[in-house]
Amino acid sequence: MEYQLYINGKWKNTESGSVVSDLNPADGSVYAQVHFAGPAEVEEAVAAADQAWKSWAETPAADKEAILLKAGDWMQEHIDEVAGVLMDESGSAFGKAYFEAGFAVDLFRAAAGECRRVFGEIQQQAPGEISMIRRLPFGVVAGIAPFNFPLLLALKKVVYALAAGNTFVLKPASATPVSGVMIAKALDAAGLPAGVFNLIPGSGEAVGNRLVEDPRVKMVAFTGSTAVGKGIAARASVLFKKYSLEMGGKNPLILLRDFDLDQAVHIAGFGAFFHQGQICMCTSRLIVEEPLYDKFCEKFTAYAKTMKVGDPHAMDTVIGPLIKKEQCAIIDSQIEDAVSKGAVLLTGGTHEGNYYQPTVLKDVTPDMRIFYEESFGPVTSIIKAKDAQDAVRLCNDNEYGLSSSLLTNDLSNAMALSLEMEAGMVHINNATVSDNSTVAFGGVKNSGVGREGGSYSIDEFTELKWITVQYTPAQLPF
Repeated sequence: MEYQLYINGKWKNTESGSVVSDLNPADGSVYAQVHFAGPAEVEEAVAAADQAWKSWAETPAADKEAILLKAGDWMQEHIDEVAGVLMDESGSAFGKAYFEAGFAVDLFRAAAGECRRVFGEIQQQAPGEISMIRRLPFGVVAGIAPFNFPLLLALKKVVYALAAGNTFVLKPASATPVSGVMIAKALDAAGLPAGVFNLIPGSGEAVGNRLVEDPRVKMVAFTGSTAVGKGIAARASVLFKKYSLEMGGKNPLILLRDFDLDQAVHIAGFGAFFHQGQICMCTSRLIVEEPLYDKFCEKFTAYAKTMKVGDPHAMDTVIGPLIKKEQCAIIDSQIEDAVSKGAVLLTGGTHEGNYYQPTVLKDVTPDMRIFYEESFGPVTSIIKAKDAQDAVRLCNDNEYGLSSSLLTNDLSNAMALSLEMEAGMVHINNATVSDNSTVAFGGVKNSGVGREGGSYSIDEFTELKWITVQYTPAQLPF
């Protein structure tokens, strides 16, 4: 299959870019040929979005809502096609692919509901005066999406930015561009006006940097690595440009002594190994209170060994391929470093092609690289804590602060400890991997800036304007 760019309401071939082979990570075969944008296509896409934004901003909320609902219907009707793309292009296992495709449908519908909820406020400031705070769209928003949840994480940006009245230029991840094509197909089928959404796959240098630096782009919404996010923030800040960043994580699960061990094993297993650990909020540090430590290590290792590694299309596959083989070498290096410093490899630590076996290390300590570094694979570390306060200390000993879990039956203690945990999200008695369309999703520290989801996204994708109306003679000092 060959996939084109989508610019100003039309599908088109690249002229200044190139046609790139999109590979299936399961076997390295060519999945599709995709047109990548060059400088001319970036210019065309931004110009189209800039031309369209004022008209789109003034479009009645009911009309925006109808388009997003129709796009959601298209996504629902084509859910098998969309899930197939996710399996073949990103290595998503069967269950993950259908979960993501279904979430995409939900995002379109949730954003449709927000079209009528771009709320400002009225303040009573002075006699005879109406003081209004309006929420207004920025104009052109650029989105840069990652490969791991390429549909969901791109759509979170696209649909809420459109609901708020902005136009959009999307650069999908270079490894998963066809997932972006599914968004363009849905919006095109729904009758979105030309220029309101534009899809330009391409490299960070040819597309991403140009979008960040273009003065017509008023906001950049990014999900990806912390290193790239920091670079975007630096460039955008010089231009006084709004940005939102959802970046990396080294997410901890704290298991306290009073929680059910079998339930803890299943919660930790899902958080650690869903989508083969290629999730910014995966559970990569299991901090276990000392009385449960040895038994948890035993049971969790046994559970990890039951997880099927293999063909993403098989319904019982849990762990599919990593997006690129190079990641296997990074994980190997982290494991080698940890074992050389006293960690014990309980299972895994091997790979064949892009398939990495579920891997569990115990006795991991802060002098090991894997305690701090993201692995972005099916690898998790078990760390011993003396007590609850020591567990929180270990939890916070990290530059990241995205998601976290706390497992305990003492809910009063849980609420107190959750406020001490340095993370944008704390899930009590559930996995670190959790999301829905309307929550305030995001992190602190090196995990990001801003929040995504529902009305919180509307806040991100709008700016405030203060307007006053004086309906009695103004009282001035001179």
